[in-house]
Amino acid sequence: LLERFFDHLASDFSPEPAAVLASAQAYAAKPDAAHLITLVERTEPPRQELFRRINRAPGGTSALIRLRRALLERLPRQPAWRALEADLLHLLSSWFNPGFLEMRQVSWRSPAALLEQIIRHEAVHEIDGWDDLRRRLLPDRRCFAFFHPQLPEEPLIFVEVALLPEMAGAIAPLIDKKQQPLSPDQFKVAVFYSISNCQPGLRGVSLGNFLIKRVAEELKAELPQLKTFSTLSPIPGFLPWLLQSTDLAAMPGVKATLADEMGQARQLLASACGGELSALSQRATHDKLSKAAQQALLKLAALYLVHHSPQPGGDPVARFHLDNGARLERLNPQGNLSPKGLKQSAGLMVNYLYDLARIDTHHDRFVHGSVAHARAIGTLL
Repeated sequence: LLERFFDHLASDFSPEPAAVLASAQAYAAKPDAAHLITLVERTEPPRQELFRRINRAPGGTSALIRLRRALLERLPRQPAWRALEADLLHLLSSWFNPGFLEMRQVSWRSPAALLEQIIRHEAVHEIDGWDDLRRRLLPDRRCFAFFHPQLPEEPLIFVEVALLPEMAGAIAPLIDKKQQPLSPDQFKVAVFYSISNCQPGLRGVSLGNFLIKRVAEELKAELPQLKTFSTLSPIPGFLPWLLQSTDLAAMPGVKATLADEMGQARQLLASACGGELSALSQRATHDKLSKAAQQALLKLAALYLVHHSPQPGGDPVARFHLDNGARLERLNPQGNLSPKGLKQSAGLMVNYLYDLARIDTHHDRFVHGSVAHARAIGTLL
């Protein structure tokens, strides 16, 4: 039934080709405001007005989010629905503009229903029950969630923060529920270690844009002693890329000398893994890597983040932070030795630095295909 509904929307609620053509020809002949307005009206699919009317009905916003979730699940098998999906994404992106969102701090005193949603939707580092959640909400931790007026009880996205004496290089100590909380006089660095989207139907909607900046400003107002705002992030696309990528010279911005150097690093690393780079998904492999092999791994990760991330299909976490104005600050070997961390990131984790005074500059650089990075990253390339 749902498939028939999607077919109906895609075929019978699309623009009328003849009307679009006539309006386009009229505008081409006389490109004035009146003809442009008519052209825009004729090219807008009627289904968009249908979605707007649904959105105005009680519970309509939530229904449209669920509808898009179902559409996204089926889209790989039905490419003819791509225009329908683009219409929903366009409208939801407008309705869920970050300017409309409300940020709230989540604490142990928050409603139980909200805390249950935080446990359920944590997508980066699984929360192991109520004791684990309680540790993540103690005074040296923070959790902030964003809400929309039409969904006041449902978090859209949330970020978890650790308040530490220095920038973190490994995730295990941060999510150890037995670790004792630090005293406030030790808070020097805010480390954003997890960002989770709660609504699959809003995938692709830029809920996270400026999220970290808003959280950083909130923390700075509360704790003026905080001087550094960074992340501790995975590189989920790194190991799959490393296993597939062979023509490093074809990467944008990579000169022949760098490609040759990285090719040698790849060979050295492969040799250290017994000829199979896939062995990097096993913890025992990392325990045996020589310093030279570890350095080769870092060099290849730097290449991936600096040269591949700005491209379509680049690492999603890197693109998120770099597009939000962060700087690629530091690579941490053996930062996440969990099965997931090894399978995706070869155990590596990244610190992205949010310099509040330079966020716009770094964002602009990334939009134009350049990754702002620290000198320590540059030395690897």
